[in-house]
Amino acid sequence: MSIYSFSAKSINGENVSLEQYRGKTILIVNTASKCGFTSQYKGLQTLYEKYHHDNFVVLGFPCDQFGSQEPGTEDDIKQFCKLNYGVSFPMFAKVEVKGENAHPLFTYLTEKARGVLHSKAIKWNFTKFLVSKEGEVVKRFAPKTPPEEIESEIKHLL
Repeated sequence: MSIYSFSAKSINGENVSLEQYRGKTILIVNTASKCGFTSQYKGLQTLYEKYHHDNFVVLGFPCDQFGSQEPGTEDDIKQFCKLNYGVSFPMFAKVEVKGENAHPLFTYLTEKARGVLHSKAIKWNFTKFLVSKEGEVVKRFAPKTPPEEIESEIKHLL
């Protein structure tokens, strides 16, 4: 099994198979518009712009499970990201990333890459998962890790 087995609804409401990202290095991030880490959108967009021609993609998954920091609709989220950070990488509809209603993709990601003290649970917004071109989860990064600090690991996988 790999991430290519999953699909999710895009922020525009279309069903997207992650199979379409086969052969790309992927950074999957659970995001929020009203979080102390929201400014990381800028770094994520910079990485995407810098490496998308080298088969790299960022996939943003808004989540409202942490302090109600993503209260808006998909349209609100899309406008916020575009206007404030120029986000052009693929964004998806809001998902749950922990608990019994967690999106299956995030259940898989947390099984493959555990966090601090080997915990599976995602603790906050902007947890990042780096995935190889083969669809294997390579590493998990804490919310406080800025996207710029992940760049060397992305380059290594490209």
